[in-house]
Amino acid sequence: MAKAANLTHIIEMLQLNYIKENKQATIDSLKRKYFKNAEETIETVLGIDQKRRETQAELDSTLARANALAKEIGGLMKAGKKEEAEAAKAETAELKVKSKALEEDLRLSESELYDIMVTIPNLPHVSVPEGRTPEENLNVFQAGEIPVLHEAALPHWELIKQYDIIDFDLGNKITGAGFPVYKGKGARIQRAMINFFLDEALAAGFMEIQPPILINKESGFGTGQLPDKEGQMYHSTVDDLYLIPTAEVPVTNIYRDVILSDNDLPIKNVAYTPCFRREAGSWGAHVRGLNRLHQFDKIEIVQIRKPEESYQALDEMVEHVKTLLEKLELPYRILRLCGGDMGFTSALTYDFEVYSAAQKRWLEVSSVSNFESYQANRLKLRYKVDGKTQLLHTLNGSALALPRILASILENFQTPEGIKIPKVLVPYCGFDMI
Repeated sequence: MAKAANLTHIIEMLQLNYIKENKQATIDSLKRKYFKNAEETIETVLGIDQKRRETQAELDSTLARANALAKEIGGLMKAGKKEEAEAAKAETAELKVKSKALEEDLRLSESELYDIMVTIPNLPHVSVPEGRTPEENLNVFQAGEIPVLHEAALPHWELIKQYDIIDFDLGNKITGAGFPVYKGKGARIQRAMINFFLDEALAAGFMEIQPPILINKESGFGTGQLPDKEGQMYHSTVDDLYLIPTAEVPVTNIYRDVILSDNDLPIKNVAYTPCFRREAGSWGAHVRGLNRLHQFDKIEIVQIRKPEESYQALDEMVEHVKTLLEKLELPYRILRLCGGDMGFTSALTYDFEVYSAAQKRWLEVSSVSNFESYQANRLKLRYKVDGKTQLLHTLNGSALALPRILASILENFQTPEGIKIPKVLVPYCGFDMI
């Protein structure tokens, strides 16, 4: 991982001062996220920090004494006090050796502290429900009628074969499992959804960004994918670059090491990108067809807000995603994730799920999250207020991820005559039936 230049930056970045001042609250919050060995980890952090500060103090004292002696030696020599001057030189040499040893001890303490701090997740917001598993997430909203399908209705992985619109075998031939090829009307409906979602975001005041889909380690670290999700990302080892798992990463990193002014805020960006996830260890019927892919298309909305505005912005983003699903005429529900099911960097997350009528199950299609200052700490993303710099809050959400939306459209809109296209997409598709 790309390490911070010095410990002062690490403390600022990971809010070590907050941990020191709120030790028990930090431990309790980490336990709500089911962070392993929360108490032991925080005790270790504080112990290393105490040792680091003591070493720093001793180093400062040693260097100060060495500097004072260096100034005295010349005067002693001029005064003819050769014996005293030689003694001072000998002590200076000893202090030089001691200071080098202390500098190495300090470096090791900083490195040890850093390695632990980057494994500590964001703390959950007070409204996050207690719980460890997806079954304990809180259903906060549900809308839309669950469709009743005709007797011969099929799941989407059968429909795509019947209508020859997506070819998994061809994708497997070209690349491997989880990389489908979209054909004919299958490709056109993909493009239609991308354009529809982008147009809706632009109408809501977001500025479109077209970012790179390869990122460096610094970008992965800034938004928290590294080191936490390194095993789930595709890594080009020759160039030491990673394929993005979401547009959140490159878009948010536009503002890494940036100090914004009041006039720059709020920042509202939207980006369409292909996304890449290894999804190691995923198998079974629940990941069949479009339910889980290694490459998929997604539109991401990102906001950067002042801390006092971030939860209002989160509500606005939730409403935006609700509007998309309602225009697509898909039944959906919103879940507030419990502590144990939340992401590493999130303070509060809402998941959107649509109902897949042929599979008779809910499919996640969006996560909308507030990261508060966690990502901004790592990114050094700040703004000036009253002449002082403060950390901003970052938020993002899927608006929307295409595969499961398409799966639900294919299943929920199927008829004996074919698959109807949601009315809102017809102008984008140029056809109303598959």
